[in-house]
Amino acid sequence: MKLATDAQPHPVRTVSPVPTEALAHAPRPARAPRPEPLASQPWRPSHLLLAPHRLGFALAVLLLLASGVWWALVQVDRVTGALGLGYAVSPSLGHAAVMTFGFIPLFFTGFLFTAGPKWLGVKGPEARTLLVPLLLQAAGWLVWLAGIHTALWLGLAGAAAALLGLGWVVVLFAQLVRRSTLDDRLHARTVAVAGAVGVASLALLLLALVAGADGVAHAAVLTGLWGFVVVVYLVVAHRMIPFFTSSAVPMIDVWRPFWVLWMLLGAVALELAALWVPLLLSWLGEPAGRGGRAWMLALGLLQLAAGSVILWLAFVWGLVQSLSIRLLAMLHLGFLWLGVSFVLAGVSQLLGLRLGTPVLGLGALHALTMGCLGSLMLAMVTRVSCGHSGRTLVADNTVWALFWLLQLAVLLRIGATLPQAPVWLLMAAALLWVGVMAVWGLRMLGWYGRQRADGRPG
Repeated sequence: MKLATDAQPHPVRTVSPVPTEALAHAPRPARAPRPEPLASQPWRPSHLLLAPHRLGFALAVLLLLASGVWWALVQVDRVTGALGLGYAVSPSLGHAAVMTFGFIPLFFTGFLFTAGPKWLGVKGPEARTLLVPLLLQAAGWLVWLAGIHTALWLGLAGAAAALLGLGWVVVLFAQLVRRSTLDDRLHARTVAVAGAVGVASLALLLLALVAGADGVAHAAVLTGLWGFVVVVYLVVAHRMIPFFTSSAVPMIDVWRPFWVLWMLLGAVALELAALWVPLLLSWLGEPAGRGGRAWMLALGLLQLAAGSVILWLAFVWGLVQSLSIRLLAMLHLGFLWLGVSFVLAGVSQLLGLRLGTPVLGLGALHALTMGCLGSLMLAMVTRVSCGHSGRTLVADNTVWALFWLLQLAVLLRIGATLPQAPVWLLMAAALLWVGVMAVWGLRMLGWYGRQRADGRPG
């Protein structure tokens, strides 16, 4: 099992002009078994335990599809009333929680327990060690979805199981960090701290639901989004995007000074302040007073500044040069959405000064979640899955088309936040999202349950 990291040169492979049948007869090491033809290989659940990424990614895909189908049905019911769904928990809160704490931490686990040990120079755990905590998370969030429509206590039970599983995984990763003797552990340590923030945020969500404090519950989810999910994405982007780009584009050097990472984390701190300061102002009884508007003005200008710097960074990291290489372009365009989301957030604050409340806030949020996080998920999981299934590291026509359909879904979702937008736009975005993820995810699942195409272990 091999993963491309900056500690190990990784040239980008290109599609060979030699037919696949000819490649099958190429010389192999004497000990490597000749793989079966892919079409005849059986799909076995036991193969998911061959490597951490197989197990983590497979469970993440299943939860991604389940949550996507559920949210699409909620939107169809909102437009048509055909399903007559009832709710014990706010569907918006339920959606936000499962999209933040559900499938993404499962993808994180698959990646971090594959790449993390290489970053740290330690031996990682076997996939079987991760089985129980990952099953707790996947099953817990499925129960959460059921509890949204039936009973709050059921949803809380599911989220509590997921909290136990997430905390378990964070402890296992922190143990890897502690065992490492390498000097450069900043990325891994930051991930471990972010994981602790995620655990604390999910615990706060549970407490807020028990107390009936809806505002705090929403703040807990957004704290988990920014302080956990976005931070891990930024750490991986800072470490991997410049390396991947320099490997594929010789004219681009690996440029990732640590001040860039601190700048990105500072932007996250700004968003956390944007989340909690309004709550504090409301508790002080002046959400729309002079203090509130002054905060909106300052926040809007800072978000515009942060977005401008991030857009500049996207170009410095080789956005233009990457466009000729599909898989690399997907990573860079996904990161570009991060800058766009900050710009939209700043514009939202400034446009809302007159009203005393931001406008287009959900547009900025979904530019971040669907645009940035969704695009980077599609690109990075595809890359890791190709490399660890013995396939060529390329985005084929199917993946490339799905990526652009995802961009369309993002635009539809942002458009749905505009004043007087038709109600069907949100439904269309949800249906397109789940369609893209279904085609992509089922294909990935087919890979995880089969042996590598090149006959190697892992």
